[in-house]
Amino acid sequence: MRGTPPDLRKDAPVSVIGAGIAGAWQALLLARAGRNVTLYERGDREMTQATSHWAGGMLAPYCEAETAEPMVGLMGLRSLEMWRKEFPETAFNGSLVVAHARDRADFERFAKMTAGHKRLDADGVAELEPALAGRFREGLYFPDEGHVEPRLVLARLHERLVEAGGAIHFESEMTPEELDGLVIDCRGLAARDKAPELRGVKGEMVVIKTTEVTLSRPVRLMHPRWPLYVIPREDNHFMLGATSIESEDELVTVRSALELLSAAYAVHPAFGEAHIVEIGAGLRPAFPDNLPRISIGNRRIATNGLYRHGFLLAPALAEKMLAYVERGVVDNQVMRCL
Repeated sequence: MRGTPPDLRKDAPVSVIGAGIAGAWQALLLARAGRNVTLYERGDREMTQATSHWAGGMLAPYCEAETAEPMVGLMGLRSLEMWRKEFPETAFNGSLVVAHARDRADFERFAKMTAGHKRLDADGVAELEPALAGRFREGLYFPDEGHVEPRLVLARLHERLVEAGGAIHFESEMTPEELDGLVIDCRGLAARDKAPELRGVKGEMVVIKTTEVTLSRPVRLMHPRWPLYVIPREDNHFMLGATSIESEDELVTVRSALELLSAAYAVHPAFGEAHIVEIGAGLRPAFPDNLPRISIGNRRIATNGLYRHGFLLAPALAEKMLAYVERGVVDNQVMRCL
């Protein structure tokens, strides 16, 4: 990646490769800044092969502090503000963490490692989520967190890019070498020709449908291997997710499906009668340190390595990229000039 720096002239055309959540936010902010932007996506308009298609859409910077570096939480808080501004009609109702008595130690550890929560007793849990009345002795309520429905908001970001004067081309597989002007590389794992240290981390999910349970916010259940989250979606759908498996196999294993469904049943028995609508998996691009990175050099800017924090971090990363393009500002936390 050493070589000619990116072309930052105001009149230079801008090409963004990859219309997933990272590329969509980067293209949108550039277009609103007055740049001549074209977004290229190798897949079709449905984006079924993209990592973003299989995402949960969790905007939970406080909860992520359990395992993520502090930088993820700080940037996540900024992204949360940007999501609220971009989609004010979306209900940001917080998130709820619960555990059964046998997993109380995990629950207490989670409470100690995170901030921004309120402790609830059984009555508080029931008041917040009536469907869970009598099922949990206590909970942790994170009122400032939220979630979006990935497939819906991604399509809307694409629409807003066009409204801002940008263009988007689906089924157009491009490489940075094929394009002139400023190139923003948001290809995810497809960018391993430039960043061979990237790896794929599999995240599996199940979508179910039932009218017997109503939830107003994502609910995380402490689990011996990973926290299950149940995310309410439109039309009585719920997403169950998600695993983090060091594998680039994109198929869902029987064990994972059973554990996700069993954990959902443990949240509420009525989920046992729900209909399975969809099962799938996506590969999250990650660097060895599991932190995102904006790399600058060789005529391009590359944003990659969002790991399991794609929707949480994409807006803030796009903002930092724009600050560099417009004013030459470099954030040493996430940017590397090569």
